[in-house]
Amino acid sequence: MLSPSTLQYLVDLKANNNKPWFDENRSRLDAARNDFEQMVSEILKQLADADPDMAPLEPKKCIFRQYRDVRFSNDKTPYKHHMGASFDRGGKSSGFAGYYFHCEPGNNSMVGGGLWMPPADVLKKVRQEIDYCYDELKAITGSKEFKKTYGDLDASPEYKLTREPKGYEKDNSAIEYLKLKSFVAIKPLTDNDLTSKGITSKIVKDFIVLMPLVKFINRAIE
Repeated sequence: MLSPSTLQYLVDLKANNNKPWFDENRSRLDAARNDFEQMVSEILKQLADADPDMAPLEPKKCIFRQYRDVRFSNDKTPYKHHMGASFDRGGKSSGFAGYYFHCEPGNNSMVGGGLWMPPADVLKKVRQEIDYCYDELKAITGSKEFKKTYGDLDASPEYKLTREPKGYEKDNSAIEYLKLKSFVAIKPLTDNDLTSKGITSKIVKDFIVLMPLVKFINRAIE
């Protein structure tokens, strides 16, 4: 579990998102990062027991940096007011599907994963796998545990085409999944969840529910 002081640091960082405050409170950042890394390390240890693809990963290399890339953003605040870790086969920049843990105070945290906004060549491969093996995907997302934990894949407007993609017919039985541009499933977490005993094991359990989807997508990418 995370310390309440870690969440409080992120709340304060959001309210004081500037370099002078950041530098003055670097010791708080170090404490929060160490706390988060410890939790990520435990998640990774437990997850690797279930998914051997995770065994080579190192906790520090799963965690995203605190600095924002503001080059192409209208929001010029320099620091993220959340912490995140991605557990992907080959590392978080590998391009493979994986698992994601997001910590953001205000009950904005989440656990989930899959494949987010892949490039066109990868998207084509995943759609082809869905078309060829729709019954398999339907069994994964329609399972009792998946529906209970995640409901379904995220079909938010930013992740989905309004029309069928080129090369597919409207009456394709998998068309609603084929319209997707991202293949992710998300479960919200509250602040109380993050600071409660046993949350690490619960997150790993949620990841394991997601594992068949991750393997399905990665098979397509291969």
